Amino acid sequence: MKIDFEKLSGNNSVDTLLHPREIFSALPEKNDEKFAYPRDVQTEVWNKWFKNKDDKNLVIKMNTGSGKTVVALLILKSCLNENKGPAVYVLPDPYLVRQALREARELGIETTDNPQDPNFRRGNCILITSIYKLINGHSKFGVGEIQIEIGSIVIDDVHACLDTTEEQFTLKIPVTSDLFSKMLNILKQGLDSQSSTKLLELENGDPNANMLVPYWHWNDNIPAIRGLLFEYYKHFLTQKEKDRDYESLFFVWPLIKEHLELCNCVFGSDFIEISPKYNIIDAFPSFMEANRRVFMSATLSDDSILVSHFDVPSDAIKSSITPDSSNDIGDRMILVPQELNSTIDNDSFKNYIKEISTQYNTVVIVPSNYRAKYWEDIADRILRSDSLYEGVEELKSKHVGLVVLVNKYDGIDLPGNACRILIIDGLPDVRRKIEKFEEGALQGSQMVLQNKIQKIEQGMGRGVRSRDDYCVVFLMGNSLVNELYVKDAIRKFTPATNTQLHISQQLSKQVIAHGFELDNLTDLIHYSLTRDKDWVKASKGALAQVKYNPDNSISEIVVKERAAFNQALNRQFQKSASLIQEAINTTGDNKVKGLLKQHLAEYYYFFDKVQSQQILTSARELNRQILSPIEGIQYEKITNLFHSQAQNLKGFYNDVFNNPNKFILSLKSIVEKLVFQPETAPAFEKAMKDLAFYLGFNAQRPEFDFNKGPDVLWAVGNLNFFVIECKNGAITEKINKKDCNQLNGSINWFTNEYDNSCIQIPILVHPSNIFEHASSPHQMIRIITTEKLNLLKAHIFEFAKALTNGNTIQDLNQVNRLINYFDFTPQKFIEKYTTSFTVSS
Repeated sequence: MKIDFEKLSGNNSVDTLLHPREIFSALPEKNDEKFAYPRDVQTEVWNKWFKNKDDKNLVIKMNTGSGKTVVALLILKSCLNENKGPAVYVLPDPYLVRQALREARELGIETTDNPQDPNFRRGNCILITSIYKLINGHSKFGVGEIQIEIGSIVIDDVHACLDTTEEQFTLKIPVTSDLFSKMLNILKQGLDSQSSTKLLELENGDPNANMLVPYWHWNDNIPAIRGLLFEYYKHFLTQKEKDRDYESLFFVWPLIKEHLELCNCVFGSDFIEISPKYNIIDAFPSFMEANRRVFMSATLSDDSILVSHFDVPSDAIKSSITPDSSNDIGDRMILVPQELNSTIDNDSFKNYIKEISTQYNTVVIVPSNYRAKYWEDIADRILRSDSLYEGVEELKSKHVGLVVLVNKYDGIDLPGNACRILIIDGLPDVRRKIEKFEEGALQGSQMVLQNKIQKIEQGMGRGVRSRDDYCVVFLMGNSLVNELYVKDAIRKFTPATNTQLHISQQLSKQVIAHGFELDNLTDLIHYSLTRDKDWVKASKGALAQVKYNPDNSISEIVVKERAAFNQALNRQFQKSASLIQEAINTTGDNKVKGLLKQHLAEYYYFFDKVQSQQILTSARELNRQILSPIEGIQYEKITNLFHSQAQNLKGFYNDVFNNPNKFILSLKSIVEKLVFQPETAPAFEKAMKDLAFYLGFNAQRPEFDFNKGPDVLWAVGNLNFFVIECKNGAITEKINKKDCNQLNGSINWFTNEYDNSCIQIPILVHPSNIFEHASSPHQMIRIITTEKLNLLKAHIFEFAKALTNGNTIQDLNQVNRLINYFDFTPQKFIEKYTTSFTVSS
């Protein structure tokens, strides 16, 4: 038996050296074939970390595939050698934990995945664990007290950890539980005060019906709510066979029970969601009191989440540790099919992708299960959370074909042949109900755009995992393309991604100049996939000039809001209100300002209920998508058209676009949403409103903006109006009585709000034009059926192309001629694109 006496004497240099680079070189059991020497970027980061290692909070940014895991493990090994343990390496999910454990074994670094391991507790090895095990209501590290001490901690892929951290503070009560109905009974009056119609839809199972309980009604009922939640929590603890409906209550209740008054409550038809305005992260003192905390990310273009979600002081993370240059990223050719040829539609591109996937592993990232169905008929695999690990391992080991990932933009590695072609299909969805409410309130704002771009960039990084890796990335979907080009979101990408986009666009311009068809796409992508020397030289050469920006980007609004929440945790509500007022003063965006004023009103409610309602009333003047005050809101009549239809359309084009490509791309993203499809009502209604402006009309969404009236109202000139109810999610063969009554109610609403000089034409969007026998439809009603909607969509495209041909849209006579030719005058619109109805006998 051979004994290593150096280990007994404690003189092993691996356990005494402090600089990570020196420890790496001294590791005696590492896989020398894989880890012969560290990469330059790793050494650069280690050097900078070592100079600042005694700072409590540090941010490290390295591109995907540059060896972050090795960097993290060696940093923690250095901390152990300096007696700054115990040391914890935190990753987003169990799959990445297994991967990091394997890499640690290949390095010869001692690790464990057991928080109770004595070697970890003594500071002799590194604990590798998931964020879920660190942050939950029954964490082994302690909730409200330290049960397991942490000396040094690295949180890797911090953005991927974000969703899990939010989920751990989010209590979900399913509609199938008794608790749901009891909560609804307590809070129903508050929901009804916001919108009787939405409450009716919620109670009837409408998947789009999400309602935020008004803060005053929530707070006034907290004693009853607290008692109810505690009763069910106790019951769950005593159950032998645990009811899965209350698992969320078990894990989340310990985290929020003392601060229910600082929580949002959102009802949906599927579950209730209760969550604090910000994570109560100080519930985990072992994390908060760690001596060294390192946050690592590849795509942290907005660092505000470190403040909002982990309560890191903003002045402690003003800059990041980065490599000297940003050329450590793999090679990506980034293409937009609609940019190459605007006539390429989703179906033809989808068929092309299926064909190319027979040669290369192809991964499609979709935002939802619903969108996954679009690929279902050609996909070889659809991977969700329960099948992710096995699916990714299969991709790494062999050719699989076309694989769809559902809402997985981060936290997975697809190196080499595992993914040579990557498609980002559409815009990412938000997950939590409160985020859906806030996204609706901030629709079109830079804050929402920033979050979506960050997700997209994370997704784009899945296919290149080292500097020598390469992948072709397609950005697909009219909504995504509209955000990138029309709203100029491209500039929000990190410098390396922007550089790769730029060089790919230069390539695309040359291709377009020669006339591009879908059949030419294979030749184009083969420049990357076959490693054409000229492409590689140009791509690598462009990246060589790119530098990381070490300055962190932190929103002043987030800093103020987080500070306000921390004051509220200490019941210093007036200080909270002062901080929110400071946040309001930093922005000129009315949507953002309106939502912030709602937050201000929430804090005011704790010490001045009357002023709280006054603040909320003024907030509604800035943003109609926030809560309505107790006394309700006054309907604001739609602005009548003062110019001709042609003049309005020309003015809209010049004011908003003044560019034919942006006009077409924006219209495409609208028309894409005009489909008869369940669970798409909000997007359809907004698209129906937006379409009016492309025809030279004016429009609003009264039910959405004022909680009363039709889904959409068009002002079409000469005091004529289209009162539109949208039932694009209907699956019945006939129009039911409920939908009929809703439109009849909107007809009455119009009569009450507008005088006799105004003429209304009620329109129902529904697949059928036949009312069921029990219905009593108003005689004026017209129907936009599936056939009529498809005709409208086809003609609006032809109309837009004609308008943007040359300088046509600047010639009012030509614009007017096209409006008449395509039957888009008010009267012709009704005749051409709507139909009459019948009532079944």
